[in-house]
Amino acid sequence: MMYKNKNLILLIFFIIITCLSYLSYNLLKPSLLSKIKKSKELNIVFLNAQSTYYIGVNGEEGFEYHLLKSYAEYLGVELKITTVNTVEEAIGYRNNPSIHIISASFTKTPSRKHKFNFGPSYFEVQQQVVCNRSMIGKRNFPRNIDGLSNLNLRVGEGTSYSETIRSLVKDGFDLNATFSSEYSTEELLKQVSSHEIDCTIADSNIYALNLRYYPEMDMAFTISGREQLAWVLAENSDELAKDMYVWLNDFTQRGKMAQLKDHYYSNVHFFDYYDTKIFYKRIRTRLVKYKKFFLKAAKKYNIPWKLLAAMSYQESHWNPSAKSFTGVRGMMMLTRTTAKTLGVENRLDPEQSILGGAKYIKKMIKLVPQDVKDENRLKFALAAYNVGRGHIQDARKLAKRLGYNQSIWSDLKKVLPLLEKKIYYARLKYGYARGEEAVKYVEAIYDYRDILEKISRKDIK
Repeated sequence: MMYKNKNLILLIFFIIITCLSYLSYNLLKPSLLSKIKKSKELNIVFLNAQSTYYIGVNGEEGFEYHLLKSYAEYLGVELKITTVNTVEEAIGYRNNPSIHIISASFTKTPSRKHKFNFGPSYFEVQQQVVCNRSMIGKRNFPRNIDGLSNLNLRVGEGTSYSETIRSLVKDGFDLNATFSSEYSTEELLKQVSSHEIDCTIADSNIYALNLRYYPEMDMAFTISGREQLAWVLAENSDELAKDMYVWLNDFTQRGKMAQLKDHYYSNVHFFDYYDTKIFYKRIRTRLVKYKKFFLKAAKKYNIPWKLLAAMSYQESHWNPSAKSFTGVRGMMMLTRTTAKTLGVENRLDPEQSILGGAKYIKKMIKLVPQDVKDENRLKFALAAYNVGRGHIQDARKLAKRLGYNQSIWSDLKKVLPLLEKKIYYARLKYGYARGEEAVKYVEAIYDYRDILEKISRKDIK
């Protein structure tokens, strides 16, 4: 009996030691967050797309890229980036032990919540059915799910859109849908615009960003409720997730999220189908004649030539003989007085006008107060070019009075339209101004510039 009790005691002792060892190991085991901080690297898989990550004219760009870059700076680590071309490729990295975060505009669908380890949500979208615009005249443009039954519908494999289609088919809807692992959502939108396929599905933010590049597509109807975009985190990353929630809340509270959304999404609201169609046409018929002058001015004044071209289009539609009822004239629509101060002898000479306009905007940039930083300086200068420096000074004072940040464009653009209201402008030095027009002016220039940067070089020989 004593022998059995002794063995039992030894067994219990062994079990206790084993449990303590296991608990000690897991308690002492460094978390993923601490490993990231120690290695000084945050390893991220980015979907190579406009809404997430891409190489732009000034280097790395993308809404999600700038978000996670800010988080990396918050941690004091460097981003180590791997890019993929489709959502399905991104999902393939889910169990890769060296990857910390996957950033591919993932929506938190019910089925994904069981499969993925999601971090904080950072954007709200809806899935939209997008079809070729020409179908409207043929009366087969769909207005609901039943309208898709005889159409060629293609979506990306592994996306939330493929989940939606399969769910609808399961519910009895007759859909002629194919699933592609070869094309990204942006490529499918391009196929819709060129009418290689009838329709696809895209999140509302992706559709909005690409509409200006593919104007022959149109949103047919919304096919989902509101959904949250979130990052997929590595397994066993609870501490990382909590830290990201804290950071993102602070990032939002400090107004940084609003600034970032303004940077990437503000000008998508100004899309005009017919204006964009004409713009593409004039790139081929007009811009090619004057490109050399924009390049010359860009080099002389260190301003991107496509920005100058976008300004000129907004001013005159690249018409060297343009004239307004107020008397401003030429490619950059200079007043007689301004032209004289800039050394422009003939406002109708396209080269002189473009050089004069470039010199003037350079001067305006230099005059922007020093507390206005980075790209905000250019937007302030463009607004001043349109509405006058005095009114921008008034808008800054009013912004401060109303509790806005007078040094960032995302806040100033909220205040500028108030210069049209007597309750505000009556107390300002320079009085009434068409402030809303200045906001639209800046956003339109950025829209045209973005199109010029996106299209193929062969279209601007």
